[in-house]
Amino acid sequence: MQTINHRFIETNGIKMHIAEQGRGSLAILCHGFPECWYSWRHQLAALAEAGFHVVAPDLRGYGQTDRPESVEAYNILQLTSDIVGLVHVLDREQAIIVGHDQGATVAWHCALLRPDLFKAIALLSVPYRARAWESKPPTEILKRMAGEQQFYMLYFQEPGKAEAELEADVRKSLNMMLYSASGDAPPEKRWRFLFDQTEKFLDTMTEPEQLPSWLSEQDLDFLTQEFERTGFRGGLARYRNLDRDWELTSFLSGAKLQQPALFVGGELDAVVMRNRDLVNNLEKTMPNLKKKVLLPNTGHWIQQERSTEINRLLIEFLAIAA
Repeated sequence: MQTINHRFIETNGIKMHIAEQGRGSLAILCHGFPECWYSWRHQLAALAEAGFHVVAPDLRGYGQTDRPESVEAYNILQLTSDIVGLVHVLDREQAIIVGHDQGATVAWHCALLRPDLFKAIALLSVPYRARAWESKPPTEILKRMAGEQQFYMLYFQEPGKAEAELEADVRKSLNMMLYSASGDAPPEKRWRFLFDQTEKFLDTMTEPEQLPSWLSEQDLDFLTQEFERTGFRGGLARYRNLDRDWELTSFLSGAKLQQPALFVGGELDAVVMRNRDLVNNLEKTMPNLKKKVLLPNTGHWIQQERSTEINRLLIEFLAIAA
């Protein structure tokens, strides 16, 4: 079996760390928050053995990839350009792109803006949200939705606030986020995306008495080491670009994802439940959707919680799309 190869490339003015394995058609895996390339550790070998060249980058702001200082440097066009540059450096004419959480947003912008490069797309946990012409700035919509409560994306807007909370005890913060948003947490211990004004972000979560079966102490050690070194600023900067992304992408209003597509979500994922209307409407916004799957007893960290099922679904889809 081939081992995972790690190296650095230059793309879009930054140094990017990538983990890669295998040969064949190119598949790029984009992670979410608070993760890094490591969230795809179960997919790299499986997809490589299935005949693909699999590349899992640390997105800008994460892991060993550069972390620009300005919040503006994390707008969606910059992140899309990072991945386009990655395909260029790898000297490939086309790729299949897979995205989870924040990485799903990156993936669908890659597919919308460069359909010549990205011939197929798979989205995990976060369904495609087609922009409407009559839409308002996202933070305005979220404030209206939250009412007298706080919504986590709004809580993340103030630079330094969430960083201080999450970085006070990185291991505990990661442990709580990974457990509470997973399918292992019982209803009373699951993450709440709406919370009282008197609460902090971590007050919406629970620290598990023992780790779920899909998360080992070694896994948590690795992630803790990464975020103790980098902090959470890079990942949080994406949330601070919600309105900026909206301002930059009015030309995408009404756009549909035309490529062959796959969507997989967890039935117990708060993100899926909150966006169930988008999930139900994917056949219209992604007219070449090949399969839509909601996995039972599964939360947000879908490729880690249900690695065997995700590997099977991705390999099946990639074989069709390659």
